[in-house]
Amino acid sequence: MTKLINIAALLVFTLALAIGQLLFKHVGDALRGRPMAEAALALARQPALYAALAIYGLSTLLWIWILTRISLVQAYPWVAVGIIVVPIASRLVYHEAAGPMYWVGAALCAIGVVLTQYSSG
Repeated sequence: MTKLINIAALLVFTLALAIGQLLFKHVGDALRGRPMAEAALALARQPALYAALAIYGLSTLLWIWILTRISLVQAYPWVAVGIIVVPIASRLVYHEAAGPMYWVGAALCAIGVVLTQYSSG
């Protein structure tokens, strides 16, 4: 049961970071093409920025909690899962596409995550 809770926490952490990245992309799109001074003012009026920062703040607290339960060596490879999750979500939300070689690299990362989890027990 503890192992399942740890995996669920790591999955929530990874998904939260991915959502934060999508929100940061939304903010970036809203600022694109604006002069720096105007972009700085517009940045302060972006609710997505505050949502992303809040998600990242809560994710940091979750990360610390995760690290009280498992080793950094076991937990950290889950950050690489974002290499797979973010482009899939970006495709769905922003219609951005990654090329075939990207997915080859992402598959290698996925294999690496599985191996690191298997090797750490």
